[in-house]
Amino acid sequence: MSYSPWENDGLPDLNIAATCPATEAHGPGLRAAVWVQGCAFQCPDCISPEWIPKRIETLMTPEKLAQQLLRRSDITGVTFSGGEPMLQAAGLARLMRLMRQQRELSLICFSGFQLEQLRHHPYGTGVAELLSEIDVLIDGQYIADKNDNQGLRGSSNQRIHFLTHRISPEEHAFESGKRKVEIYIQDGETLLVGVPPQGVLESFDTVIDKLQGGKL
Repeated sequence: MSYSPWENDGLPDLNIAATCPATEAHGPGLRAAVWVQGCAFQCPDCISPEWIPKRIETLMTPEKLAQQLLRRSDITGVTFSGGEPMLQAAGLARLMRLMRQQRELSLICFSGFQLEQLRHHPYGTGVAELLSEIDVLIDGQYIADKNDNQGLRGSSNQRIHFLTHRISPEEHAFESGKRKVEIYIQDGETLLVGVPPQGVLESFDTVIDKLQGGKL
């Protein structure tokens, strides 16, 4: 059976690039973060180019991933990014419904698609279901020349949509707050979590290259 991260091909699996069980760098409170593999866009200078290709990374059912993320009893929300979450909308919507059956959690989601397109001309299945679960949508493609080094969005063209009252604009400076990142290490893999301030990503990559080359 073939697998395409574009629309999930009816499979019960999510194609996951990475997860972080708890972070304070991806929105208000302590949040679990999920990055999906596969993207519809080729944004120049994307901060996660390795998650753009349409390839199988780690297949997981929503049930298994929900169980994994809920092991932390102190998380207050979830953030979806990637890759492009809307290409796996049905599976992510099910994941969030399963998690909310056990705990009240907020959901922030990044998407290169704009809200109007998602509502009126969705790319694939499950988009309406995922939109109904999202509290804050950060939409629009990343434009490197418009990276103003502020807030949770990658560039100033991206918009912040508060779709519910679960998270208020006063709760977090999505547009103008100071960026922060965290380094998460698990099973020998190193993950940079958050929207990196300018220069941080290059420094991080340099350090990782030196570590892998045994120069540190």
